[in-house]
Amino acid sequence: MKRLFTHCLYGVFLCILFAASAFAQNAFTLRGKVTDAKGIGLPAVSVAVKGTTKGTQTDPEGNFSLQVNTGNTLVFTYLGFESKEIVVSTATTLNVQLVETSTALEQVVVVGYGVQKKLDVTGSVAQVKGAEISKQSVPNAVSALQGKVAGVQITNSGVAGTSPQIRIRGLGTAYGDANPLYVVDGAWYNDIGFLNPNDIESMNILKDASSEAIYGIRAANGVVLITTKKGKGDTRIFYNGYVGLQTINNTIKMANASQYATLINELNNATTFPNVNAYGNGTDWMEQVTRTSFTTNQYLTFSGGSEKTTYNYSVGYFSQGGNVEKNQYSRITGRLQNDLLATKWLKVGYNAILESHKSTDVPNDIIYKAVTAAPVVPVYYADGTWGDPADYPVGNVPNNPALQLDVFTQQSKGRRITGSAYAEIYLTKGLTFKSNFGGEYSDVDRRTYNPVYNFNAETNTPIHTQYNQISLLTINQDENQNWVWENTLTYEKTLDQHRFTVLGGISAQRYKNYNVEGSARNVPNNTSGDLYLALGDNDTRTIKDGGALATAQSYFGRINYAYKDTYLLNASLRADGSSKYPSDNRWGYFPSIGVGWVISHEDFMKDVTWVNDLKFRGSWGVVGNSSIQSDISTLTVDQKPEFTAVFGGLPYTGANVTSIVPPTLLWERGEGTDIALEGAFLDNRLTAEIDWYNRTTTRAIFPIPVLTSLGTTSSQVIGNQADIRNRGMEFSLGWKDGNSTGFTYSVNGNLSVNNNKVTKVESGNNPIYAGGDAATGGQLSNRSMVGQPLAQFYGLIVDGVFQTDTEVASSAQPDASPGDFRYRDVDGNGIIDARDRQVLGNPNPKYMYGINTSFAYKAFDLALDFQGVAGVEIYNANKGVRFGSENYSKDFYDHRWHGEGTSNSYPSANVGGGQNYLPNSWYVESGSYFRIRNIQLGYTFPTELTSKWKMQKVRLYINAQNPITFFSYTGFNPEVGTAKDDVGGTPKNLNTGIDRGAYPLYATYNFGLNVTF
Repeated sequence: MKRLFTHCLYGVFLCILFAASAFAQNAFTLRGKVTDAKGIGLPAVSVAVKGTTKGTQTDPEGNFSLQVNTGNTLVFTYLGFESKEIVVSTATTLNVQLVETSTALEQVVVVGYGVQKKLDVTGSVAQVKGAEISKQSVPNAVSALQGKVAGVQITNSGVAGTSPQIRIRGLGTAYGDANPLYVVDGAWYNDIGFLNPNDIESMNILKDASSEAIYGIRAANGVVLITTKKGKGDTRIFYNGYVGLQTINNTIKMANASQYATLINELNNATTFPNVNAYGNGTDWMEQVTRTSFTTNQYLTFSGGSEKTTYNYSVGYFSQGGNVEKNQYSRITGRLQNDLLATKWLKVGYNAILESHKSTDVPNDIIYKAVTAAPVVPVYYADGTWGDPADYPVGNVPNNPALQLDVFTQQSKGRRITGSAYAEIYLTKGLTFKSNFGGEYSDVDRRTYNPVYNFNAETNTPIHTQYNQISLLTINQDENQNWVWENTLTYEKTLDQHRFTVLGGISAQRYKNYNVEGSARNVPNNTSGDLYLALGDNDTRTIKDGGALATAQSYFGRINYAYKDTYLLNASLRADGSSKYPSDNRWGYFPSIGVGWVISHEDFMKDVTWVNDLKFRGSWGVVGNSSIQSDISTLTVDQKPEFTAVFGGLPYTGANVTSIVPPTLLWERGEGTDIALEGAFLDNRLTAEIDWYNRTTTRAIFPIPVLTSLGTTSSQVIGNQADIRNRGMEFSLGWKDGNSTGFTYSVNGNLSVNNNKVTKVESGNNPIYAGGDAATGGQLSNRSMVGQPLAQFYGLIVDGVFQTDTEVASSAQPDASPGDFRYRDVDGNGIIDARDRQVLGNPNPKYMYGINTSFAYKAFDLALDFQGVAGVEIYNANKGVRFGSENYSKDFYDHRWHGEGTSNSYPSANVGGGQNYLPNSWYVESGSYFRIRNIQLGYTFPTELTSKWKMQKVRLYINAQNPITFFSYTGFNPEVGTAKDDVGGTPKNLNTGIDRGAYPLYATYNFGLNVTF
């Protein structure tokens, strides 16, 4: 028996050896090239061994190399081309030609609750591929959209880690958040700062009311649908990393110390500085507080899949040093994604993203402090103590920015878990039920500590400012818990030449926020960084908390119909109920309808060979805006023990009403129409699209001033006050071509024209004013009124500068002085007052454009992107914010009035005095600019070489982000959006276009590496 077992084992061993030998004889490396009909190599073509997970992709020239066996079947797939299967023979080379089948209108785009061929889309939907997004060195994927999509305005901030502002087809709301809704794999978010740009497969921007209406409750400001990457095919490991430098590429040259001393003497009309030349250049405070910083991004993903399951796991690390000293932001992201076809009738999956970030913050006004600090003050004295403005006769500039930056201690850190999970049940042919649950949990902790310090040469002398006697610790903690649960039923049916898709669904949402803030004095400085309120004085400790809770319930449905793939119809209806609105006006109803005509499918177009696709579409829809505070319908009071009264021997504590419940508050609605013509021509090399749109926000919500005699501490109540219209056109044009030598290129351009106008105000023609804060001298610089743009600049017209006392005496400004602005007496009544104010400019851009190009020759690739805006103005408040002896710009020094005939355009050094600070045309400047947005040059190593390294693809690249911007604005940065918070009791969206110390422009230069294993 033992011998028999040994013989059997030996026989099995021989069989295995024979099989291995046969396999070794049949296995070989197959090399080849995949081209199109013109012989142009196709990059990134999927080459897979049928029935296995083995495969590869072609390189930039279309070449591939793969280990195969004789008799294997290779499957070649590429978007826009017919798939092809070829049985492997004994030949070691294989050249494959793919046939293009997909036209421009057959590309797939993501729409609300599904995907459609662009052929079937009747609304305005733009798509940006993840490959375009990951090319750019941006912390937030939204920044990568700048210049890529017509009608989309992106405004970036220079603060490390800050999310950009995005406006889709203009500003259409005054109250609340004007940013769009983000939908990531079915879950709803207010921003996507948690998302690594490398994880994105595509971003689809819904721009018209018809495509947005299916998201009714939150769609008034547009919708951005984001699909993250999924695994497919053979197991792959992909690495993308770069390191680089971030540097300021535009700064304002300030007056040096001698020039500053001259200006202060002129301001005070005295010899404050007897010898102005003694101070020389002095201190360049911008140079002291800014720097060139380091940035890096490291990303690694592991993905793959089969017919039944896919997976994609990634981890990323991003670090960005701000261009202000000490400012630092870092983020770690991790992502897990799986799809599983559990049975023939059930598919499940999930997508989870974990994000953690931390930052070392700097004072919000540090740039303002740097440009206004006196250059006569040194950073340090010779004995090592800090330079003190109080030692100089400058007056009211207690400001050493380097010291303030040094003692400022604020650390922020946060965590965020987001994701979604779904189940799809295939009930019967064409009928699918899907349940999707998504949400987020996030918390942010911010600790600000002002320590005790004394840097004065003299001890606590009242005139000195470089000391702090009482420490203060402030802790702010913010927590969000949001979720959305949606269930849909979809039925698809084709009957002869008729195609139907019917969708019905219900949705439930909850948004919860909790915030607590505490502070305490005399907290001792702990070098370990462990700072707690309990360490401070009990009698100085304060704690307050707040929060918000909002829920919503929705029902929605949509029908898509196509006849002969030529005549299209799309109709939807959504009903939303939100707890934010009063109970009698809680529900909003949002319908839409769209039609399309694929002209190129008509018989009369068959002989027009130069037209590949041509489609006309038109749509109409209504969307809603729920971006108001959650407790708007709740009357709040503040107990006042000092108002206690005694009635019947019992004490009754008095109270103040702190809010006013609106008597009537209706949904803010956006109603829009879109008409477009789009097509592809000349063998799909030329693509074009033109859109005309008209979107009106009706019943727009504004704050309404109220009298304090009503017994409330609140100065306003919100209500439906105006209609706002954005009307314009969008043009997109693209060309792509190449030749058999390996040279390919594409050029895409877009232009949008938008006209913003207030068309109705409930209070008649009474304007709505904004902008009244320190930046504008407390004056209202923005006005919204019927027939004019939202938040336009409004003020006096400067007609020159008074040269002599005689000019002043004979003018409408008898209290002025030589060197002051001479204002235009518009009404001719001999008095300069509010009735002389005129329109000064429009903060809403009229024109936006972008040009995006790519070139490839063999192993080299080059991308050039350009972007700009025109027809927009900025209110440069930095020029007039003067409370004492702040510094001036070198431009002001060179052009100022300092005696008769010296200037008729710039005032004297007393720019902040008299009536010079009033909002006027001198402060309003052009915000137009043209920018080289991105330059990237890459080189992909040959497949023969990378295969020896056991790698599928290796690419090196160098990149320049925002290297050059051309503009005439005299401030740091022509990208000036809305205020960060409400200003002077008016909504931030009405305080738009005012430069209150915008961060300087910066460029990023980096070197990167892509590797696919």
